[in-house]
Amino acid sequence: MGYVFMTSACCNCGQLTSYHPNLVPSIRIHGQREPVCEACIKRENERRQREGEELIVVQPGAYEPVDEHEVDWNG
Repeated sequence: MGYVFMTSACCNCGQLTSYHPNLVPSIRIHGQREPVCEACIKRENERRQREGEELIVVQPGAYEPVDEHEVDWNG
């Protein structure tokens, strides 16, 4: 049994981040899902809270490794 996580640059700040490939918050850029790091989500949620907007919900485990059998490689 193994564990996996993806590592790439955050599409917002460019910092290297590790994440669960199917749970990480993302935005679509040119049709591709691009990950947003935990720090950027935190900053955005702080802004949204000040503005009275709905917060971005981060799924549990979004920034943690996952059992290799739980990854949806097509998703």
